[in-house]
Amino acid sequence: MTESELRDLLVELGASLFARGYSVGSAGNISVRLPDGYLMTPTNSSLGRLQADRISKLDGNWNHIGGDKPSKEVFMHRAVLTARPEAGAVVHLHSTYATAIGCLAAPGESAPIPPLTPYFVMRVGRSLPVIQYYRPGDGAMEREIHEAAKGARAMLLANHGPVVSGKSLVDAVYAAEELEESAKLALMLRGQPARALTAAQVEDLLSTFG
Repeated sequence: MTESELRDLLVELGASLFARGYSVGSAGNISVRLPDGYLMTPTNSSLGRLQADRISKLDGNWNHIGGDKPSKEVFMHRAVLTARPEAGAVVHLHSTYATAIGCLAAPGESAPIPPLTPYFVMRVGRSLPVIQYYRPGDGAMEREIHEAAKGARAMLLANHGPVVSGKSLVDAVYAAEELEESAKLALMLRGQPARALTAAQVEDLLSTFG
């Protein structure tokens, strides 16, 4: 896709996430890898009201070179995209159910949501690390996010929200949506004798769908 097409798609998908309550107010941010740098939602912007020509552009060294000032959490996206060269986009939300899991799970936990459905495994993967709490905008979390992203497509920031990557912008959004629905399902089944996928079933999915 061209940069112009990616900008338009970012506006469209941001509005869709906002309309369905995956982000509220100015919460959440999205980045997309380009051949010559990155696109990122601007600081204090609403995912529901993005303007294509005002989306931030950064060069390959993460310097701001165009559009509005990027999100104050640019380091979060840099941490994931430098750790995962195959990733084409990162979505950070404050979606309700995934954030709730991030409030219940212990920092350092690697699987706070069980593999209840194949779609969770296919989109999110085997691991979902929980990163310890940091104040929003605190760049000190970059190193921990970077290390976690080396082995995981997605993670939960304790008491904050999910950070999800994908091969493309669409893939990252789909994965963020699947994570939210899986978190909702996990909370609905909490305390019930729910049947999770077996280790063999998880391996089959990962070997087939990667």
